[in-house]
Amino acid sequence: MASNLPAPRTTASPAHLFAAVDMGTNSFKLLIVRADPSTGRFLTLDRLKEPVLLGRDTPSATISSASQLRAIDTLCKFQRVLQSHHIPPSHSHFVATSAVREASNQLEFIGAIHQTLGFEIDVLSGLEEARLIYMGVLQFHPVYSKTVLTIDIGGGSTEFVIGKEGKVLFGSSVKLGHVTLTQNFVNNNGFEKMREHIQCVIQASGLIEKVKEYGIEVVIGSSGTVRALEKAIFFGYARDLGDNVGDCETYRREWKFSSAELGILVEKLCGEEGVAGGRVRRERFFKRRSEFIVAGAVLLKEIFGMLGIEEMEVSGCALGEGVISEKLAEFYGGHDLNTNARWRSVVRLATRFNDKIRMKSALVCAGIAKEIFEGLRKWNEVANDQCKFVVTMDEKDLEYLEAACLLHNIGLFTGKKGYQKQSYCIIMNGDHLHGYGDKEVKLVFS
Repeated sequence: MASNLPAPRTTASPAHLFAAVDMGTNSFKLLIVRADPSTGRFLTLDRLKEPVLLGRDTPSATISSASQLRAIDTLCKFQRVLQSHHIPPSHSHFVATSAVREASNQLEFIGAIHQTLGFEIDVLSGLEEARLIYMGVLQFHPVYSKTVLTIDIGGGSTEFVIGKEGKVLFGSSVKLGHVTLTQNFVNNNGFEKMREHIQCVIQASGLIEKVKEYGIEVVIGSSGTVRALEKAIFFGYARDLGDNVGDCETYRREWKFSSAELGILVEKLCGEEGVAGGRVRRERFFKRRSEFIVAGAVLLKEIFGMLGIEEMEVSGCALGEGVISEKLAEFYGGHDLNTNARWRSVVRLATRFNDKIRMKSALVCAGIAKEIFEGLRKWNEVANDQCKFVVTMDEKDLEYLEAACLLHNIGLFTGKKGYQKQSYCIIMNGDHLHGYGDKEVKLVFS
């Protein structure tokens, strides 16, 4: 959903702005970033999400005229945003996933988009989608050297990839999505049949054998469904705890949840299905995702059981960030996926405790701060010797400044009263920031 806040100001040349559009089964997403070619860092400037619901056409394997109109209308909105940022067409990459991949009228659909808007759409294969999701996960978690199983539950399919050191060891896309499962089973109260169907598809995919063969060190979920389930577990949805998240000890918790926690949540959600009060509560908590969250939760629980997963970490980055990573590699002659662990930990912490509105505000702050910083640095370069600053201003200083902008208001997570102290408490007590020394953390973030 687009925010009413203005787009972050930036002095960055359009040559340093990049965009990815993910045309998913349930929604279309636009991601705009500012890249730093000297460091490989990129910072999200804008993020939009629009419900298009191509997945409602999946049973007929045809994208209907109504869905095509919704898709083109959404892409028109995205085009206006791209133009407002002056992003060159060559810096944008549009990708389509399961619903378009499986559509019998795929060529007609992407042809209509090209004729109306001039966009070239890259229809990803299931394996390519899985690979790009893994690339995105590496932008969020410092797991480059580990053997990672990434799971991304979409509306029409679920992507699995086993990767290490940026290379895909095994990838699989299975036709299990939260939208199609809802339509085929949940809406008919066919929970047991849905579980049996999931088990049959997973069994036939070869995943179980591959997981055993490679010896998985970390399991990471990267989809909106997984993030929504983690949020429900974190906020105690199944225990009726509301939004009471506790004291500073709570902040030590990373983005993860256990098999037992997921089981409790699934039991709660399935018990609420068909109960009017439960539906209202679910809609209030999960909002637009509420219609499909039960199917997504049951699917993930079955995956946990069949693959022997005890714990899952959760990524704030996925396909969009993977597409951006590929684009940066194309323009800058390579993109080291193992660099900037420090910066990624800052973004991960900011994303963890800022909601969408506060995150957008923090990005605006970072954009203005960078503008001032670069102006002062330029002035220092052209000023005469008598007016020069005593201290130098380098890229590390800019990193500190942008990190402070992203993190200064995370304490609002617990409310406005004393939020500065809460921000300090979160930063100093959670061991969230990797690669920063104690003196750096105290200097920059206190």
